[in-house]
Amino acid sequence: MALIEIFLKELNAESETTRKMLQRIPDDKYDWQPHEKSMNIRSLATHIAELPTWVTMALTTDGLDFAAAPYNPTIINNTAELMDLFERSLVDGRTQLIAENEAKLEEPWTLRNGKDILVRNTKAEVIRMALSQIIHHRAQLGVYLRLLNIPIPGSYGPSADEQFVPIEVEETVA
Repeated sequence: MALIEIFLKELNAESETTRKMLQRIPDDKYDWQPHEKSMNIRSLATHIAELPTWVTMALTTDGLDFAAAPYNPTIINNTAELMDLFERSLVDGRTQLIAENEAKLEEPWTLRNGKDILVRNTKAEVIRMALSQIIHHRAQLGVYLRLLNIPIPGSYGPSADEQFVPIEVEETVA
């Protein structure tokens, strides 16, 4: 199986779990953060929702320079807007995961901040990093939701919230 096919299969599989996690965010919790050094839910969820676009960026550019193009996250204010952003990002990323782009995967791609090179990898490695970042930040969001006592979906099996818990029934003596 070609790498492009593997990346598309993984993006599709991970998007199912990511979608379930993002849908759990209550509209009144977007400004909540677990610690002063942590991102708030809005920033974290927006980042997760935008990450599939890194597939397109990796395959259509030679890099990203934060000094020339500072990050400006999409502004979202509720879960409906978040889900719309995520679905649009998925469509964007999937458009480049086509057989014709297999040859581009070994081309170099550089992440920099002006003269400082932060990462220099192949385009395939950048896509792998983006997929890993989706998983990593989704897990981070799961911790946020757990701290808010919001049931979380399972990722690679049922979560503790989805586990069947047997109910003990007292037998009555007749």
